[in-house]
Amino acid sequence: MSDVPSSDSTTPDSDPIGSDETQLEEAGANPHSNRIAANSEYTSKDLQHLSDLEHVRERPGMYIGDTTGRGLHHLVYEVVDNSIDEAMAEFASAVTVTVHTDGSVTVEDDGRGIPVTRHDQLSEEMDREVTTLEGVMTVLKFGGKFQKGAYQTSGGLHGVGVTVVNFLSQWCEVEVSRDGWTWTQQYERGIPQGAVTKGRATKKKGTKTTFKADSEIFSTTKYSYDVLYKRLQELAFLNSGVRIRFLDERNGESGDFKYERGIIEFVEHLNRASDVLHSDVIHIEGERDGVEFEIALQYNTDYTETVQSYVNNIHTIEGGTHVSGFRSALTRTLNNYGRKEGLFKATTPSGDDFREGLTAVISTRVPHPQFEGQTKTKLGNNDVEGIVNGGVGEQLTKFMEENPKAAKAIVRKGLLAAEAREAARKAKDMLRKRKDVLGGGGLPGKLRDCISKKMEECEIYLVEGDSAGGSAEGGRMRNYQAILPLRGKIINAYKSREDKVLANEEVKSMIQAFGTGIGADQDLSKRRYNKIIVMTDADVDGSHIRTLLLCFFYRQMFQLVAGGHVYVAKPPLFRVSKGKERYYVQTEEEMKSQLLERGLADSTFEAEDGRRIEGEEMRKMCHTLAGIEDAIIAMERRGISLKAHALRLDPQTNRLPPLHLFVGVDDHWFHGVEQVDEYLNANNLVLDSEKEKPEPGEEPEAIDLTAEQEATGPSVNLIELHEVRTINTALKDLQQLGISIDDLIPQERTGSTAPRFELLRGEDTRRPLQDLRELLPQVRAAGEKGLAVTRFKGLGEMNAEELRETTLDPANRTLVQVNLSDAGAADEMFRLLMGDKVEPRREFIERHALDVKNLDV
Repeated sequence: MSDVPSSDSTTPDSDPIGSDETQLEEAGANPHSNRIAANSEYTSKDLQHLSDLEHVRERPGMYIGDTTGRGLHHLVYEVVDNSIDEAMAEFASAVTVTVHTDGSVTVEDDGRGIPVTRHDQLSEEMDREVTTLEGVMTVLKFGGKFQKGAYQTSGGLHGVGVTVVNFLSQWCEVEVSRDGWTWTQQYERGIPQGAVTKGRATKKKGTKTTFKADSEIFSTTKYSYDVLYKRLQELAFLNSGVRIRFLDERNGESGDFKYERGIIEFVEHLNRASDVLHSDVIHIEGERDGVEFEIALQYNTDYTETVQSYVNNIHTIEGGTHVSGFRSALTRTLNNYGRKEGLFKATTPSGDDFREGLTAVISTRVPHPQFEGQTKTKLGNNDVEGIVNGGVGEQLTKFMEENPKAAKAIVRKGLLAAEAREAARKAKDMLRKRKDVLGGGGLPGKLRDCISKKMEECEIYLVEGDSAGGSAEGGRMRNYQAILPLRGKIINAYKSREDKVLANEEVKSMIQAFGTGIGADQDLSKRRYNKIIVMTDADVDGSHIRTLLLCFFYRQMFQLVAGGHVYVAKPPLFRVSKGKERYYVQTEEEMKSQLLERGLADSTFEAEDGRRIEGEEMRKMCHTLAGIEDAIIAMERRGISLKAHALRLDPQTNRLPPLHLFVGVDDHWFHGVEQVDEYLNANNLVLDSEKEKPEPGEEPEAIDLTAEQEATGPSVNLIELHEVRTINTALKDLQQLGISIDDLIPQERTGSTAPRFELLRGEDTRRPLQDLRELLPQVRAAGEKGLAVTRFKGLGEMNAEELRETTLDPANRTLVQVNLSDAGAADEMFRLLMGDKVEPRREFIERHALDVKNLDV
């Protein structure tokens, strides 16, 4: 499950935005139609043609889903998928992914390398020389996925992946190694900065792509280590024998994945926090009509089903025909075995019963997959269902005949599930008899219900304890907000059977209050509240209760989560007061942004030489400076000061050199790869990375270092400062405002007492600045003037009035919507946190201990 911030700024009784007739009339609309009037003269001037680049940057959501963190990570997946396609075609064996300190990403493989020769079709269409590499990077619907000879199966279907990544990047560079040479091309916001350049001689093969997501497009450009780690490990499981290395230079964390047994090890990994019923993972594979399928499954003692399905490495989180074929075969085969062995007496298990405690990974390779929807989350090929069904049925029957002990344990697991299902049915019947939704009968006595009977506007807060319930009771909007206090911690719904869960008093209270029923019988049309909001303290107990509640919703009220009706109250981090007015801010980043915007009001930048920057240009300058704050700090952490590096600026291009070459104890700086190659060739030098190394796991032979250096020459290493490329792009933007790199650096001044720069606020306030890097802190400080900023720790510190103002009042509050974007990931997380085994949970805690901030214990 994932959390999505929910915008919530109006009460249910407020008028809809745009209903003011005066505003509509001023906009040229009919106030009674509520529609903006179109231009009565419809001519060719009203139609606009966008280039591929313009369309992608104008409508990025059409290509990568959205421009939030999800879309940001999708950029990495698109480039990695190209490398994995090379591995699937057996042309590559290793992929390396590196997140650099400035937030740029490098993806490198040892495949064939993108062709760099002239492409006749594109050259004729564009009436100029166009290489295949440039076509791949700058032309949509152009790639190797459309020709059967290039790839038999692939994850990328539309031929737009890496092109879109380039178009949505602040800068991008591709280096191809093939035919004994390196070839490079650089781009800025999708536009080539020169032709493809031939570089140094090399024995390597493959493609290396480095890009920096554009902050003009994405709301965040910070990658999550855990999200990338999980996806890369997943790809290594699905492609046995392929080594995937992952390094995050921001924190030094890394991963090195290579699984010779593939999805068998995937299932073992998923079951690492559970007790298994049979030691060996059942492995099934086959091929028919060009469709390959591979399935691994193992039963455990848990009560949930975990099935992860993939088509050509694409995670089909909504399943599809390959999943339905597997489930049909599983139910049929286990039923046949149970009847044959006389294991069924009074009860015959259903398909759901046989899937209790099942962990399975389904991986298929389909030459021409048909997905339902652009998101590629559900396979629609009808022929795949029959192929998987037949293959699984045949091979699973053989396994059960050869392994009777494991087979009987699996069937008995289904029988126990069927008995528990019958017990749960009786418990649900008892609950139904105790409630009357329309009349309110059977509602828990501790429920402080709301007055309104309109379900669409009603919401219920789940709070911990009677004391918190009292504060919430005092602060709520009684008309449409209900409060349900929960005493203590509810039962762990992951470790307990359904009938045990239904016997818990707190669970009974929630089921009676919600009115939807539970499990497969859940009926959302009968719900009494449109929003169910979990509101717990920020301390350890509160976090535990929140996790138990989310686990309960995931296991027993799945449809409420899938329907988007479950929320978590997120109190603000800051309260900002100015006189009698006050408002709330959620995050540190938002606070800094607001102070900057507030400080920019009525601000002017003035230089000693008379230059003035104000208004929209001032705002653009400050936002550009904010975009390189972290990049400059990262460069200086390497021991390279901006002042010293500025001496290496190319006056013609206004760029700093990003390439640092070390030759023995000497070092050299270069602006482009072609200059590095020219230097290496002229001095007969070879990079250490190009020299032959022993294979991973092999022990190098003992050598005489002195003799080796004489034979191979000095050590030669090339370091690329990716943060410098980010700075260079900003310098280009600043140059349009008349700002140079010298303005960012303090200068020694003699004979002048006048300040070099000044920040002017209104007519009276002048603040001297030694350099432009001092501007942002001064603007933010000016923005904070007159404000009282208070930082909160959590709900436990707030009284009824503060609770109402921050967390209950829809005009101020922020709710985090809980959605089910990846059921497999949700199940794995609950299994780690809520399962019986301690060791995996301890490893999780140790791994993430340093990430915890503001923990209230």
